[in-house]
Amino acid sequence: MAARRHRPGRTLIVFFLGVAVMFGLVALAGSWKPALGLDLQGGLRVTLTAKGDPSPENFEEARRIIDQRVNGSGISEAEVTAQSGRFIVVEIPGSTENRRELEELVKRQAQLRFRLVACVEGAADACATGSPLGRAPLAIDHEPGHEGRKGGKKGDKGTDEPTDTASPTDEPSDTPTDEPTDTPTDVPTEEPAADGPRTADDELAWAASPDAESVALFNSLQCTEDGGTVTTDEQGATVPAPQEDDPDQPLVACEIGEDGGVIKYLLSRSVIEGAELDDAGAGIPQGEVEWAVTLDLGNDKDKARPKGSTGAEDDFEVISERLVGSGGQFAIVLDGVVLSAPQMEAVIRDGRSQITGNFTEESATDLGNSLKFGALPIAFDDEATTDDIGPSLAGDQLTAGLTAGGIGLGLVMLYCLLYYRGLGLVVVSSLFVAAGITYGMVLLLSESAGFTLTLPGIAGFIIAVGITADSFVIYFERIRDEMREGKSMRVAVETGWARARVTRFAANTVNLLAALILYLFATGAVKGFGFALGLSTLIDLAVLFWFTKPLVSWLAQFKMFNSGHRLSGLSPETLGLDVPKARTATAGGKA
Repeated sequence: MAARRHRPGRTLIVFFLGVAVMFGLVALAGSWKPALGLDLQGGLRVTLTAKGDPSPENFEEARRIIDQRVNGSGISEAEVTAQSGRFIVVEIPGSTENRRELEELVKRQAQLRFRLVACVEGAADACATGSPLGRAPLAIDHEPGHEGRKGGKKGDKGTDEPTDTASPTDEPSDTPTDEPTDTPTDVPTEEPAADGPRTADDELAWAASPDAESVALFNSLQCTEDGGTVTTDEQGATVPAPQEDDPDQPLVACEIGEDGGVIKYLLSRSVIEGAELDDAGAGIPQGEVEWAVTLDLGNDKDKARPKGSTGAEDDFEVISERLVGSGGQFAIVLDGVVLSAPQMEAVIRDGRSQITGNFTEESATDLGNSLKFGALPIAFDDEATTDDIGPSLAGDQLTAGLTAGGIGLGLVMLYCLLYYRGLGLVVVSSLFVAAGITYGMVLLLSESAGFTLTLPGIAGFIIAVGITADSFVIYFERIRDEMREGKSMRVAVETGWARARVTRFAANTVNLLAALILYLFATGAVKGFGFALGLSTLIDLAVLFWFTKPLVSWLAQFKMFNSGHRLSGLSPETLGLDVPKARTATAGGKA
């Protein structure tokens, strides 16, 4: 069987095509300058003040969640620190043009709740009659104002017997005149739970016929442009009337529409809590073009839930079954503001759904991260302090760091040229290629992953110069060892590579593990150093396998290198071999 023929020229062409594609993507991104970190560029500082006297555990948990949020979608190296047990300071590098979005992301409580819609602004008259949105009340036995009763199982047959809170002489006021036969019958007679009903059936009944007090509150409030609520006092002046997002109480909330308009809702008590989410994320659903936030309630039957509640996935299924085709709405409420109030288009049986709306990639990702990493365990003052901050390091320190890196790179190149001669050209070209790829990757990551270049990160890249040079030393010394045994350069290049690549791969694996540990367990600048070290190590492997080795194989085809010319760096003198002396004849025939 014929030996496999090596084609180093083809490998080099494919390699440079890949590099060209990378820089083509950089050109499409339109930025040829990397994003700098806080120490080199400055950015935005947001200071949050905790309300009350939070416990040290809750305070640290809030700091951790905020850190995950601001660093969850990239490698921006934002710094999140706790001060005096009451302040959390978030310093985010880069431009402050999106100041408002960054501030909202940081201080967002991320209290996600799912509630049923009882009334929508514009249908207040219908709501006041006990038949919101023009729908007939659902066929569930439920007394108005008696929110403590438990609903029956879906499909059971009901009765018209009043509860012990109604007057004996009064007929129940909310009994439908045309009641279906599937009204539940297993209404308990014990006293209602203090924390109110926690079943989907009860909230479906309340949404169909809300109590008069909640309707009156709904009619008395108006929405503001920012999603808050106001009311009119006795003098006719408009005063703020913020609504507490209590999961055990109905809520009047507002939704900011895509056109900037505001819609007011009367909502039931919470039927599903955001804490019951298994996962959340952002993406473009298959077959669609707009961004959406995906939610997964999971199917964990042993998940901790509020007292009296059923599984979130079970409630989701019951609610979706009742609302499909009924015109009823299901509100998704974040921090007391309605994100979306869609109608159910299908029965949701696996707990997986999505929030759609006027999302951009950034807003969908921010919301997904807030929900994924959880709600803040403590509350902060409504007004956060924001200000611009300058770089913590002077510009001459960056210049000094780059100068030191340039000097180190130059010394390595000079040494390799003097010691390896012709092979030193391979070292120089490989270092330039590695530097170009590193710069291109930094530019791409700055645009796609929010990577910012800090002084510790630059130090990580400078260290990579030594790592890359070490790869060449190991390989070239293997080639020289093979040639000392009498092999030609063509053969020595291949046999030396078989031994050197194992050694080099093992060494780079150790570097990668160290970088991974730094990235996973460190924070701030140390995390950035670990990322830079890991990235440069991967680039070293790519350059060694797909540029340095094919280039040496290609040079081995030339007589200057294969014959051991003294300028090639592979001459007998360079290899330390004894040069045979010329033999001379004597008169006696003895040499």
